[in-house]
Amino acid sequence: MSNRFTLSFTAGPGDIDENGHVNNAVWVQWMERLATAHWEALAEPEHQRRYAWVVTRHEIDYRGNIALGRSVEGQTEIREAPKGARFDRYFVFTDADGKELVRAKTTWAMIERESGRIMRVPPEVARPFLPGSA
Repeated sequence: MSNRFTLSFTAGPGDIDENGHVNNAVWVQWMERLATAHWEALAEPEHQRRYAWVVTRHEIDYRGNIALGRSVEGQTEIREAPKGARFDRYFVFTDADGKELVRAKTTWAMIERESGRIMRVPPEVARPFLPGSA
C-alpha cells in the first residue's frame, strides 16, 4: 500500500501533435491512466465495483516535452486525506535524464456507481492511499 504509484509511458504515433511532440491532451490521458492504475492496484475489489472517480479540476504546468518513441516516467502521489468527496492527486513526469517535463495537480470526486451521485469518500476507501499507509 502506498500513496505513490509509478508507470512508464512511451510516445506513439497517435500521441504526437503537429509540433512533433506529445500533445497536451495526451499528458492528461496519461494522468488518468496512472491514477486509474493506482486505484486498481490498491483498492479492494468491492470498492472498485461500488465506486468510480471523476475529475473536477486540472492544474498543469508544461515544462518540457518528448518526441515520438521517447519515454517518460509518471508518478502520482496523494499527499493528504480526502475532503468530503474530493481527493487531490499530484503528478510528475520525468524523462530518462530525470528532467521534470510535466507537473500537475488534479482533483477527483468519488461517485457511487449505482446512483451516479457524488459521495463523501469513506475512510476505509481512502486509507490504502494515504501517506504512511505502507
